[in-house]
Amino acid sequence: MNSTTSSLFWIVLCSVLAPLIAGLVPRKLVSEVVLLLVFGVLIGPHVFGWAETTEPIDLLRELGLGLLFLLAGYEIELHELSGAGGRRAWWTWLACLAAALLLTWLFGLSGAIHAEVAVSIALTSTSLGTLLPILKDSGMLGTRVGNAVMHHGAFGELGPIVAMALLLGSRGPVQSLAVLMFFGLAAVGVSTFATQLRREGSKLLTVIRAGAETTGQTVVRLSMLLLVSLGVLAIIVDLDVVLGAFAAGIVLRRLLPSGHETLELRLNGLAFGFLIPVFFVTSGMAIDPAAVASEPGVLAVFVALIVLVRGGLVLASERVHARRTESAQRIPTRDSVAVAMYAATGLPIIVAVTSSAVSAGQMSTQNASVLVAGGAITVLACPLVATLLLGRSHEQAEAAAPPA
Repeated sequence: MNSTTSSLFWIVLCSVLAPLIAGLVPRKLVSEVVLLLVFGVLIGPHVFGWAETTEPIDLLRELGLGLLFLLAGYEIELHELSGAGGRRAWWTWLACLAAALLLTWLFGLSGAIHAEVAVSIALTSTSLGTLLPILKDSGMLGTRVGNAVMHHGAFGELGPIVAMALLLGSRGPVQSLAVLMFFGLAAVGVSTFATQLRREGSKLLTVIRAGAETTGQTVVRLSMLLLVSLGVLAIIVDLDVVLGAFAAGIVLRRLLPSGHETLELRLNGLAFGFLIPVFFVTSGMAIDPAAVASEPGVLAVFVALIVLVRGGLVLASERVHARRTESAQRIPTRDSVAVAMYAATGLPIIVAVTSSAVSAGQMSTQNASVLVAGGAITVLACPLVATLLLGRSHEQAEAAAPPA
């Protein structure tokens, strides 16, 4: 059995075991993503060595990463981002970036931190793609807390992606901005072209609809074509592939503003059933436990900075907003803390940022392992704390409610 075949077997086995074990934990307090990462560490080259990231596995990993960001972009309602909640989340993210740059610069003066810009971007990320299954399973989408998490999560992914393009590229900021604007115009052009194709009375639209419920699966295939096309375009203009994937999700939402239940079910099946677990398991395989264990202080400081910078400023933003809101619509303090903890959950962007920094020679693989491990800890701890807080908050609300 060659290395790719055996590696794929272990990766798929881990993707099956993770949800089964997570389902046995009371109240689902342990996220499936955490188990995927832990299993990846165990089967990876740094522990048992049962699996390795060969070229075919790496392709599956990239597709999983792409679908994770596509689904995150698809869940974003653009009109909500331009509303009051979206604007507040945008300014909060900018404040997070400014605070992160200041703190990493201060640490950098002592030589404790290298690749300050990459670390700063990592500190401001929110893993909306990771949070979506948690929000859906808990029924929080559409609630005040869920909407707040979606707002901060949208800019917690979009902001770092744009910052990576502007600040981590080989070009200068001005050239990077020009390339980013070109990519944005290209994405708008793709969206406009696709919108024209779906106009009523179009013969092509009739064919697409007819094939959607057959083995042709035309809508799913067109969605994957959109993902791959914008991903390839991002690579051609030397941008990170996650930008193309995120843009593909936004374009897909623009094409289907009211959603498409059948397409969503099938994309979720393809993504969460196979490709996204491959991404998380292989991310775990890249973590070197020995490197992490050799720098426990750096790991602890990084996690603390994520909670302080991202979580702390989101909490401050939510509490300031709460004071300006009518009491009947105000989010309780405990729920605001839960929103902040969700916002401090980061991993895919951290993986992308560290990969770019390592490729550019700005960061060692040892330091990258520590930062990815820190991101994994936030995925374990932050949603867990938020779930416990929301559970207690809802229990208190039920106890205070008058009897029926």
